[in-house]
Amino acid sequence: MCDRVIPIGNCRHLRCCSSCPALLNRDKPEVRPESTPRGISLSSAAPIRILCVEDHPVFREGLATVIASQPDMQLIGFAANGVEAVAEFRRFQPDVTLMDLQLPGSNGTDVLIAIRGEFPRSRIVMLTTSDADGEIQRAMRAGAAAYLLKSMAKDDLLAVIRSAHAGRRHVPAEVAARLAEHLGEDHLTVRELEVLRLIRDGYRNKQIADQLAIAETTVNFHIKNLVAKLEAKDRTHAVTIALRRGLLQM
Repeated sequence: MCDRVIPIGNCRHLRCCSSCPALLNRDKPEVRPESTPRGISLSSAAPIRILCVEDHPVFREGLATVIASQPDMQLIGFAANGVEAVAEFRRFQPDVTLMDLQLPGSNGTDVLIAIRGEFPRSRIVMLTTSDADGEIQRAMRAGAAAYLLKSMAKDDLLAVIRSAHAGRRHVPAEVAARLAEHLGEDHLTVRELEVLRLIRDGYRNKQIADQLAIAETTVNFHIKNLVAKLEAKDRTHAVTIALRRGLLQM
């Protein structure tokens, strides 16, 4: 062992240069933390911040448990109705929102429209038990990031949350199949839907004309069109079909 003094910065070792720890590490490359393709350290990447809009306590607790098990996700808030959903979104501005379709006093798609009207870049995943094509089409046209059935597997839900956070849209196969059943059909116009809602509420043609300030002959024209589009037998059957498909709500 040599006894010469080897100065290294503030370190002075009375030992051989070959065994000096400072020298041994001098030429080793710096070890950097593992990075994502974008160069962001995985250890410091912020979790996906999630807002849950759901009024059923059991399902809500289940979602909370699933999300808590994921290191890259964080549940930041709950809302049980449309008013709370808009308020909590403004408060937290989450990365992803899980939105129940059927909320007390409101429709989840209406809440989605309200939020996206104020926050156009919001990423909202619709969760529902309904596979009605009218509901699906309306939600996706309104800008939903995904439309999922509550019966889907946990891993599929987590994958969709990550996909929505990355800016992608998703419709599962069974939901896409429901949409395909009516692909190419003529959509009901806004006026036809208004007439259909009034038929649902028990109005006769003359009363519908008064409500909409149009001629009764025009009402008859709209009813003829909507019955044909829905392939219904009559105005009452048209309402039944529209309810089943989610074009109308009770």
